[in-house]
Amino acid sequence: MFNLFKKREPALPPEERVSACLQSGDYTGLAKAYYDLGLSALNAENPGAAMLWLSRADTIYSAREDVYEQLGEKLTDDCSDKIGELEDAPLLANQMVEEIEDKMGELGDAQVRVWSLLTLSRLAPVGERLAALPGCGVLGTLGRCVELVVKSFQEAISQEEFNFLKTVCGDLYVLSDDEAFFAGGEIPCAAGAPLQVFDLNGMSTLLSVQGLLDGQLLCLTGEPVQDDGGLIPCALVPDYWQRTAGGSLRDIPQVKAELDRIWADYDFVRSGPTWSAVAQRIEGYKALDIFAS
Repeated sequence: MFNLFKKREPALPPEERVSACLQSGDYTGLAKAYYDLGLSALNAENPGAAMLWLSRADTIYSAREDVYEQLGEKLTDDCSDKIGELEDAPLLANQMVEEIEDKMGELGDAQVRVWSLLTLSRLAPVGERLAALPGCGVLGTLGRCVELVVKSFQEAISQEEFNFLKTVCGDLYVLSDDEAFFAGGEIPCAAGAPLQVFDLNGMSTLLSVQGLLDGQLLCLTGEPVQDDGGLIPCALVPDYWQRTAGGSLRDIPQVKAELDRIWADYDFVRSGPTWSAVAQRIEGYKALDIFAS
């Protein structure tokens, strides 16, 4: 007989629900768990963590129409509104975007592209390691993309090379909405805690790479567009540090080191370097582990 007075099992806390939903492939539950983590962070007056978790929820329901419909517009609208408010918060990522946009006014478009390429060269080793995860193979091509874009500034690239960059653009766009990204795995990391592929969600890293490459292709076909510099701060990987360390990201040695590299790169491109000097700097960055202390 059905027991009307049977005790209801207590709901799992959001952190445990994340793990359970990842194991079961329940992406609606996963997005809701991230949303709840975001609300808890807001209540604890931790805007950095709130941005991390709410942005993860937003990525999932934006990628999956079934998840969006199951969550309902009340939740998704509230999540989007809260993210919009957090974009005005004094977070490191927000501040860096503003500072970089201000400095871009002193540079030509080609200089901004090179500034972006220097960041991409530091992300290339990260991509090579993440490429071992299922569905993430395109991330292993970033180093080759840097080489081809630099080459395209100096001489015509072949149709095969052009098509390679075009294919990478498409694959990055697909991955940004794929479960291999928002429910993907993790790899060992020199900073200690494992690096999740979803840690690239912050600053929309995949789409920022795609935007840089697509912009270069448009320039090569006579449809020049200005690089928006969106990729330049992405090697800060704020989602990783917020998820694993919390607190003030500016106090983390690896973050401090990346901030120094960003502004050193700015001075470098502003000085009008030769392509030989650019290539040398890129090679050094491709051998760098941005997570090492």
